[in-house]
Amino acid sequence: MDILEEKEKLRKLLKIDAKKQEIGQIQTEMASPDFWQDSVKASAKTKYLSDLQQEITEFDQAQSADDIAKLANKTLYSGEYDQNNVLISIHAGAGGTEAQDWAEMLLRMFRRFAQRKSYSERVLEISPGEEAGLKSATLEISGSYAFGNLKSEAGVHRLVRISPFDADHARHTSFVLVEVLPEIKTDGEVIIDPKDLKIEVYRSRGHGGQGVNTTDSAVRITHMPTKIVVTCQNERSQLQNKALALKVLQSRLLSLKIQEQKAKEAQLRGEHLPAEWGRQIRSYVLHPYTMVKDHRTGLETTNASEVLDGNLDRFIKSYLKKNKE
Repeated sequence: MDILEEKEKLRKLLKIDAKKQEIGQIQTEMASPDFWQDSVKASAKTKYLSDLQQEITEFDQAQSADDIAKLANKTLYSGEYDQNNVLISIHAGAGGTEAQDWAEMLLRMFRRFAQRKSYSERVLEISPGEEAGLKSATLEISGSYAFGNLKSEAGVHRLVRISPFDADHARHTSFVLVEVLPEIKTDGEVIIDPKDLKIEVYRSRGHGGQGVNTTDSAVRITHMPTKIVVTCQNERSQLQNKALALKVLQSRLLSLKIQEQKAKEAQLRGEHLPAEWGRQIRSYVLHPYTMVKDHRTGLETTNASEVLDGNLDRFIKSYLKKNKE
């Protein structure tokens, strides 16, 4: 292998020169006094700058075949939004407490994945289950290529196990829908007319009915043209919850735009895109044997506990490789 030749190929594939220009632009923005007025945006932009600088440093210092192989892995992330942070929405399917408990298990799995990757994560909204688990939740994960990694998790996750809530110890099958959205970096990517929004404030509730906040700071925003509803409740400030809810809404609208474009392209090609709830992507079997199988790539493992503890790397890499092919 000619290291210099391979490195030059990767320079173009990884858009290194464009990223260096972007670093200069962000540093210019940071020199403006106005940059620090919005602490949430400033913090996100600073983290993004740090990730870009780290990537450039890794490229500049690459000298061995092993270094080149690590850089080549990054070419799997070819999507427009792969470098962005990610918003994950989890929705329990039919099945009551059993499905709601499965939804909470998946929330923990994604949080553990974030911790393994040294990503930052926070729950923006959670709707507790009636007896256990949760009906729905929205999780924000921030870090380099967070969306590129976790876009593989979008779809329906199926669990088969002996129910801990069934006195007869019967085997149950539960389904949970996971939505994965790229976080918007700039307001210009999705423009929202304030007249299209219905904004409500309410008192949020946690598990067991206890109040999460001491004031009515939770925010619900309805985008009237699309009927998309987003909520945010975990910040004590109503303004912070509103800002985060708007960020989630922007990501949902971007996702809707991407889906509509894909549907048009599929229609032109004569393809049929399945409904969201029909997209069963992965099965987790805990009884009578243990196995996790990805139905898109065929990859499977008998170590279900490790996967549920956030070790998703093999499944992610397999998905990205198949996607690239």
